[in-house]
Amino acid sequence: MILSPIALVLIGLLLAAWTLAAGWAVVTARQRARRAEASQRLARRLGRMIDEAPALPLLVRSDGKIEGPARLAGWLGLETMPGFLSELDGGAIEGGGRGLAEAQLGELTQLVRRTQKTAAPFKLVVTPRGSVRSLAMRGHLADPEVSPGGAALVWVFDFSDSEAELRRLRADAAQAQARFAGLSGLIEAAPIPMWFRGNDRKLLLVNAAYVAAVGARSADAVVEAQTELIEVVAGKSAADFAFEARRRKEPVERVVAATVVTPKGNQRRSLRVTDLALGGAENMGGVAGYAVDIEDLEEQARAFAAFRAAQRDMLDTLSAGIAQFDGSGRLTFANRPFVRAFALDAAWVQEGPAFERLLDRMRDASKVPEVRDFTEWRAERRSWFTADAAKEEAWLLPDGTHLRIVAQPLPDGGLLLIAEDRTEQLQLAATRDTLLRTRAATFDKLFESLAVFAPDGRLQIWNRRFASDWGLDDAFLDQHPKADELLKRIGARLKRPEQAQSVGSVIRAATLERRESGGRVALADGRFLEFAGVPLPDGNGMLTVLDITATQKAEAALKERNVALVEADAVKTRFIANMAYEFRTPLTSIGGFAEMLEAGIGGELGDQGREYVAAILAAVARLGDQIENVLDLSQSEAGTLPFQREPVELRALIKDILALRKVKAEVGKITLDLRGADATVPVEGDLRRLGRALTQLVDNAIAAVPKGGRVLIEVVRVRKGGARVVVSDNGPGMSPAVLTRALQGLRFSADGRTVERRQGLGLPLARQLVEGHGGTLELLSEEGHGTSAIVTLP
Repeated sequence: MILSPIALVLIGLLLAAWTLAAGWAVVTARQRARRAEASQRLARRLGRMIDEAPALPLLVRSDGKIEGPARLAGWLGLETMPGFLSELDGGAIEGGGRGLAEAQLGELTQLVRRTQKTAAPFKLVVTPRGSVRSLAMRGHLADPEVSPGGAALVWVFDFSDSEAELRRLRADAAQAQARFAGLSGLIEAAPIPMWFRGNDRKLLLVNAAYVAAVGARSADAVVEAQTELIEVVAGKSAADFAFEARRRKEPVERVVAATVVTPKGNQRRSLRVTDLALGGAENMGGVAGYAVDIEDLEEQARAFAAFRAAQRDMLDTLSAGIAQFDGSGRLTFANRPFVRAFALDAAWVQEGPAFERLLDRMRDASKVPEVRDFTEWRAERRSWFTADAAKEEAWLLPDGTHLRIVAQPLPDGGLLLIAEDRTEQLQLAATRDTLLRTRAATFDKLFESLAVFAPDGRLQIWNRRFASDWGLDDAFLDQHPKADELLKRIGARLKRPEQAQSVGSVIRAATLERRESGGRVALADGRFLEFAGVPLPDGNGMLTVLDITATQKAEAALKERNVALVEADAVKTRFIANMAYEFRTPLTSIGGFAEMLEAGIGGELGDQGREYVAAILAAVARLGDQIENVLDLSQSEAGTLPFQREPVELRALIKDILALRKVKAEVGKITLDLRGADATVPVEGDLRRLGRALTQLVDNAIAAVPKGGRVLIEVVRVRKGGARVVVSDNGPGMSPAVLTRALQGLRFSADGRTVERRQGLGLPLARQLVEGHGGTLELLSEEGHGTSAIVTLP
């Protein structure tokens, strides 16, 4: 069959229409499929969101059927969600014991039915059996879109965590209430006054201490009368100050004086009052306050200030420099020795410089040791503030000063710095060491043995001579033995060992009794040792030992010689006395015969004969005087010359002597000048022997002066009693050597040759006679200026 072109066209159009319709259907199907997938995704997301939501829905239809997520079954303690509301008690589950209790389920059922009938919402809290979970149920009538026919929609909330938090808050509230009650009791029992003001500035609460301080009957009486403890100051009341604290939103503290009732009566006391605002952020609450009695603290502060001032005054008098730094490292105090030692400016010190600045200033004044890295050295010194213990250093300054530095950390983080100048001490120590070495060397070189013992009897120091004298070895002495051990060694070397106790007694007397003593022992080897104990200023005692063996031998020899000398002196005295007697007998005969010849009994003599006889008589008289002088001098030296004691008038005695020498002076044209003759000068003595002594002095003066010379005799009274006679001449005088020889009775001139210038025994005899009267004879002479003899008599 052949189709016409029109038919083909129509068929083509029909196929095209079908193709278009099929294409449109495919596109529409795809769009619907995408929308379905989106709806499914949205449903799954909403279902997931419901599963994750803190509240789960429970739909209860009018016929009792229920719908809910599986998660809600878990909240109720069920494995799966039952189909009806009445099955929420878990009765359909084997074993039971799950789901809601019967009473709770019955209450829920009634509320659900009421909501279905009246659309009234409800709230209910349930706890599944065997669970601690708390479930809050909020029900209302479901939207017809959700479920038509009067279904109820119940939202279930798990507020177990909130319930635990609520219980905790309740417990905290109860605990806070208990604490508040305890705090209230503590405030009531507090020993300091405390109070509370309301927003109207009036007192609302006061404690017992407040009541006692104002002397009221009770707290209610104080509140009722509004009795203030703090007085008005500068027109501002206590309430004004309190609400100033609330305005400033911070505690306000001040010190005021108030009259407080005490057991001793009303007293003015210093109180530290503190006001602090209470309440919310807007300070809508009241203001609390308390007062602390600081009168005793103020008194202690004043006493402490006085003590601190006195302490600083005392520190200024110390020789050591002291500086104190606070916790921040600033200088708070430095005494005067510290300022002087480090050449600081007192005004600058008062500014309280930092520790580092102080070291810098000290470095500028060359008052710190020279170091290579001063910055590092200063940082090390800064660590003193945090040290665990005191630090001590020795500083050698560039000028040679030695300082002992002690840094003591303080509990408050500060530092106490002590600087002591030990330059003089070190010098003294060096000198002392030198002296000790010198003393040790000197001890070893001494002829005596020396040993020093401590108060406990232990040997401290000894020299080499000590060991050799007692025969002790160095090893034993190096042990510093006690005196008892030493005495055992010494006793073994003594001739009589028991004498060692006498050495011990001397040591004890020097160390314990602090007195000197001594003794003498004989050694077994024939030596003799003399020892003595001397207490030392340091509490020790020193034992000195001297080997007197040679001295003992010499002493024995001297004793023997002394006995011989005494015997020889006695023999000499007897010999001189006998010789004087033997001389006097023929001398008397010679004088007698010469006088007979002079009287002409033997016949008339010529001029030359009479001259010879006169010379014989003069020689006899002179020889008689010399014999008398020898006797007196020998008896005086032997101490056997007798002296008579009677009043003697020196003026008259000297006048008589000068009268007898007048003729001789006139022959030599010598002037005899007596001064002080008008004064009465009495003394007590032997008239004859005083006369002989003064006659010898006058005769020596007359013999010494040349022709036409002068002899001056002066008699004066001594102020303290007694008299003084001065016999002086203007002769040639004598040298010291010649004067010494003259006092010994020898006749020597200035050139050393023997001459007849002085009577040989006159001066020695005159001195012996004057000294026998308790007086003194002194000769003063100078060549070319004469001689003076000064006699002083008591």
